[in-house]
Amino acid sequence: MPEQTFIVNGERVTVDVADDVRVLWVLRDLLGVKGPKYGCGINVCKACTSHINGKAFNPCAVPVGALSESDEVTTIEGLPSQVDDGARGEHGLHPMQEAWLDRDVAQCGYCQPGQIMAAVALVHKVRAEGRTITDADLDSIRNICRCGTYTRIREAVREGEKNM
Repeated sequence: MPEQTFIVNGERVTVDVADDVRVLWVLRDLLGVKGPKYGCGINVCKACTSHINGKAFNPCAVPVGALSESDEVTTIEGLPSQVDDGARGEHGLHPMQEAWLDRDVAQCGYCQPGQIMAAVALVHKVRAEGRTITDADLDSIRNICRCGTYTRIREAVREGEKNM
């Protein structure tokens, strides 16, 4: 089998796996990274949302062979390391994760890693455009929450944006 090398949460990894295996399975089954959740496997529910080179992506839909050695995958486990120690909240987490706790967002919690990763990517995107998040931006987050905590998710995204 071919070897695949890329970066996960700041660490270079090499795995021996076929090119067509989805990144989600490499993360979860081969590397033991359990934050990205399997929901649908067809890029619809977004429970697996992570970042690749700073942008949101869904590893259930990307074959590992599409990654290059310089590609950096960040999952919810690596999110706190994306900010300076001084920017981390009282729990040592990324400001968006802290906002999730402050707003008591999670019920079952299954979708929350993907929700948070999508929210952080959205904040970075709108800031790069020189603006702040609007209701239309919040509407663009397509992650599915079976528990229906969308109102608290929206509040947490706005709070997290302020603290990022």
